[in-house]
Amino acid sequence: MTSVIEEPGSFRDPDNAVFYADGHVYRALSTAGAADWERLSASPSFAELIKTGRIVETSVVSPDHIPAGVPADTALTLEHELIPFVSYPYEWTFEMLRDAAALHLEILLATLDDDITMKDGYAFNVQFVGTRPVFIDVGSFEALSAGPWIGYRQFCMTFLYPLLLEAHLGVPYQRFLRGHLNGFEPSEMRQFFPGRRRFKRGVFQHVYLHSVAEQRVTKDGRKIQKDLGKAGFSKELTVAAAKKLLKLVRSLNSKRADSGWKAYRDTCSYSDADTETKARFIEAVVEESAYSQVWDLGANDGAFSKLAAKHAEYVLAVDFDDVTVDALYRSLRQDSIDNVLPLVMDLVDPSPARGWRGQERKAFTDRGAPDLVLGLALIHHLAIAANVPLPEVVDWFASLRSAVVLEFVEPHDPMAKRLLENKPAGMFPGYRKDAFEALLAGRFDVVRTEQLPGESRTLYFARPR
Repeated sequence: MTSVIEEPGSFRDPDNAVFYADGHVYRALSTAGAADWERLSASPSFAELIKTGRIVETSVVSPDHIPAGVPADTALTLEHELIPFVSYPYEWTFEMLRDAAALHLEILLATLDDDITMKDGYAFNVQFVGTRPVFIDVGSFEALSAGPWIGYRQFCMTFLYPLLLEAHLGVPYQRFLRGHLNGFEPSEMRQFFPGRRRFKRGVFQHVYLHSVAEQRVTKDGRKIQKDLGKAGFSKELTVAAAKKLLKLVRSLNSKRADSGWKAYRDTCSYSDADTETKARFIEAVVEESAYSQVWDLGANDGAFSKLAAKHAEYVLAVDFDDVTVDALYRSLRQDSIDNVLPLVMDLVDPSPARGWRGQERKAFTDRGAPDLVLGLALIHHLAIAANVPLPEVVDWFASLRSAVVLEFVEPHDPMAKRLLENKPAGMFPGYRKDAFEALLAGRFDVVRTEQLPGESRTLYFARPR
């Protein structure tokens, strides 16, 4: 087995370190971490949480199968189920974040029954496998001690506050959360809810009082927990508080109006014949090869993501409009499609590398390697709406080093004309079909092309050189 590569984002916990080797995920535990694991793995709640897929599948690695490079002082090595694609909370929709928050609290309540609690309440401890939220940080469990849940503050900052921001104010939280990996401070969040706003559901207790308390006492969570434990804060009070918090989370809903993009398929220039031809073209491509991971970039309502999912192992459905992606998330769950991961992202400003030395959270394109990329009704938005030069657009697709299905929308197409109306006349002389085809042929081997019946859009299937 080859030497391991350490996960850059796992250095903050001295009792846990995550490693990768040969497509496997390992966790190295210290002596204290191993004791916490033994307690957790022996509990009835853990067995049920694993069985229902709420905690990542985990097993102990025998000494003769531990990969080379794991620290010599490791007391115990675990192996985890591999998450197909790592995503971050600022790429999730409102309902995804709400479901992840509810999962976190459900797990806390289950383990409290066995006198086990969590060290933190970090949103990054949850991942999605398709539309299923999964808790991945088995190293965050410890024996229950007197006092309140120490992870409450972090849960508010990374889960609850973003949800409150959108549920009560209609403000999408993704850009704010991307800007600060630790989430919203209580004092910062308080500024969003002045005056009568402080009495909106969940705000007074979890934002206003939280902020006031932090101004008067230390932020040292361990000290607060110890002091309150001495004052008689019991397990029963922790359970009651977690149940109330879970009830609040489940009650929150986003009331933002549907965006214009959610109705795109009803207003765009596709005819039924165009749609049927496009579907046949894409299905023919995905049927002929066993694609492991397909990225549908600019997925909109996910119709073609679902089509690809019938034949591919895993599909990322990426779009910048969070309302549209949230609707896709609900439809995937309703249709029991478990191999499509919906993500919110502006492809002109995709998720960058973040955290310490830019390594704790990887940039979007550094987290996976697609073997097929769908760029359908996307190029004209990049080239015209976002002013990205056409050669740059083609170079970006080529940098993904995968096969592609691309759609070129000609300037006389109604949707392209609508975008061009907002631009100075003559601004895009290079946006032409012949120019695009020359650029594509310079970076790819074009396998198949087909013009849609409306005669303003053409599909291209090409493989990288």
